[in-house]
Amino acid sequence: MSGHSKWSTIKHKKGAADAKRAANFTKLAREIEVAAKEKGPDPAMNFKLRLAIDRARAGNMPKDNIERAISRGAGAEQGTDIKELVYEAYAPGGAALIIQSITDNNNRTGGDIKHILSKHGGSLANPGAVTYLFDQKGIIRTEPIPPSDRDEVELALIDAGAEDIIHEDDSSIMVSAPADLSSVSEAAEKAGLKVASASMEWIAQATVSIDPEVESKVTKIIDALEEHDDVTNVYTNAE
Repeated sequence: MSGHSKWSTIKHKKGAADAKRAANFTKLAREIEVAAKEKGPDPAMNFKLRLAIDRARAGNMPKDNIERAISRGAGAEQGTDIKELVYEAYAPGGAALIIQSITDNNNRTGGDIKHILSKHGGSLANPGAVTYLFDQKGIIRTEPIPPSDRDEVELALIDAGAEDIIHEDDSSIMVSAPADLSSVSEAAEKAGLKVASASMEWIAQATVSIDPEVESKVTKIIDALEEHDDVTNVYTNAE
């Protein structure tokens, strides 16, 4: 197993996005509602829902809010028709962007995202123009695996479906196929590791170098997108 510098970049970027999301209960509630709507209200049988609930709890979302979001998703309460959408775009300098959103109004969200991109020198891309540059992977972040336990724990994680395991100073990162996210996460927990996060992420197959001036523009456009109420995650192949 070998580490790659891109994982540090992704981890820190994802951590910033998680902090913003945790401060917004509306986004968290929508994630729970969508997950419950897709595969039912029982987190023991719905891994996506369990992850959404874990993120809500980490963001100090009140228990009543979580239960209402589950109920809305399951149809017990009147809720709006919300859905997940993915937008593909280009940032200044040609860097690719994948923008994930949860919305109850496609026209509003699409118009707002187009406006943000245009304002900051970006543009929407045609479907498929960007996603082929990325792979969708399950990413599990845990506390660091002690060096003395790595051989045994890594074998268990590989048996569960881990494709790669990266060790950093403050965490260990497991990479899996989307279908194996749940089994690898459960294997990590069974090994006694504290799972900090487990989610589906878009990982660039290769990063592109950009100069400092363009880097500032790309950062601004990502920040502006992440501040939008309907946007849940933004991924880029910019280095």
